[in-house]
Amino acid sequence: MIASLGYNLKIAAEAILQNKVRSVLTSLGIIFGVASVISMLAIGSGAEQEILEKMKLLGTNNIIIKPLDSKRMAEIQKEEENDEANSDQKSTSNRFSPGLNLLDMQSLKKIIPGISHIAPEIVIEVTAMREGKKRDVNLVGVNSDYFVINNFSITSGTNFNSFSFEKSENVCIIGSGISKRLFPTDNPIGQIIKCGEQWLTVIGEINEKNISKDNIQNLGIRDYNLDVYIPISTMLMRFNNRSLVTKADLQRRGRNQPTDENYHQIDKLTVAFRSSEEVQPAVEIIRRLLDRRHNTVKDFEIVVPELLLEQEQSTKRIFNIVLGAIASISLIVGGIGIMNIMLASVLERTKEIGIRKAVGAKRADIMLQFLSEAVAISVSGGIIGIILGVSAGVVIELLTDIKTIVSPFSVILSFVVSISVGLIFGITPARRASMQDTIELLRYE
Repeated sequence: MIASLGYNLKIAAEAILQNKVRSVLTSLGIIFGVASVISMLAIGSGAEQEILEKMKLLGTNNIIIKPLDSKRMAEIQKEEENDEANSDQKSTSNRFSPGLNLLDMQSLKKIIPGISHIAPEIVIEVTAMREGKKRDVNLVGVNSDYFVINNFSITSGTNFNSFSFEKSENVCIIGSGISKRLFPTDNPIGQIIKCGEQWLTVIGEINEKNISKDNIQNLGIRDYNLDVYIPISTMLMRFNNRSLVTKADLQRRGRNQPTDENYHQIDKLTVAFRSSEEVQPAVEIIRRLLDRRHNTVKDFEIVVPELLLEQEQSTKRIFNIVLGAIASISLIVGGIGIMNIMLASVLERTKEIGIRKAVGAKRADIMLQFLSEAVAISVSGGIIGIILGVSAGVVIELLTDIKTIVSPFSVILSFVVSISVGLIFGITPARRASMQDTIELLRYE
């Protein structure tokens, strides 16, 4: 059996080499089909990897609350004024909102069930200096929950403790990028750096985060490796980052029950829940609570990362389906091309078939011969398609922002698909060749 298969493969190779141009043209459909399969799987794997990275960065159990910028606020206010004009409602132009602040965080923590961690964030841009070395950095005021929510680990040194927040200490934790820039050869722990007008003692360094430019642009996140983190109380006490709003300010603007406490506005509030099932029910509760606290002024937005990632995943899934359809059509066209060429080959080689059968070849031998030739053409096209597909994946990643990952599975799958196409579309011509009568074959020419 093995000897017979080897002999038939030899004949198939000779037949292909005798008709090189026809064989190449026949296998074009297989080449492009397999290349499409490789490219599709590479793009799909890359997209899946990107989504997993984004899930790690944003967290599927998180809700992000951010203040709206002035432009968006103006748009919303204009819409409200138009609605009020149409419905003869009382004007809301005199409403006053305290903005997103630390008191909002405290209220959410007390009222919303299922919260595991909640982290405020205040960011200002400063210049960090040390022994003549300078670097523009983001100075970030955070609490202890911030590092848990963002999966940061301290690679050296220690984290903030309760005294860091109570005493508003001038201490900081730096990103790996800052460590490399300001401390290229030295251990940063215990060293002092100047951020803005304040001197800070480095007590820790966080692990390096792999963040692509695409994630920075599309997700609106920063390069955490270039951040300097300080206790949020230190940010409020020692850096002139926000105007202090007092009880008198609230009373002057018409708030009925002003608080006796002062507060500062924050740039972002991240709320982490124990499970993803608790996220959606909490969104509407948070919106109503903040609406009430902000006097129904729409000066904040609630972002659910899980929904954003699901939408992105759905879009990329549709893209993969389209690519898969194109690949399938190419493979079917290639298979039909192989079948037509093999049927023509059977007619051309009628005498050869008759002589082989006359000298003792069985129907199975003839069928195996033409089936081997069909598979050989298909596999040859498949190998070329694999090379083109892998190359296309590399080129796509180099020339665009699309991430591609060519896995061994995709290569093996493409090879199996090319063999299957040869077998499926080659069986009809092979069967026709084997079923013909020997006498009729010899009399044909």
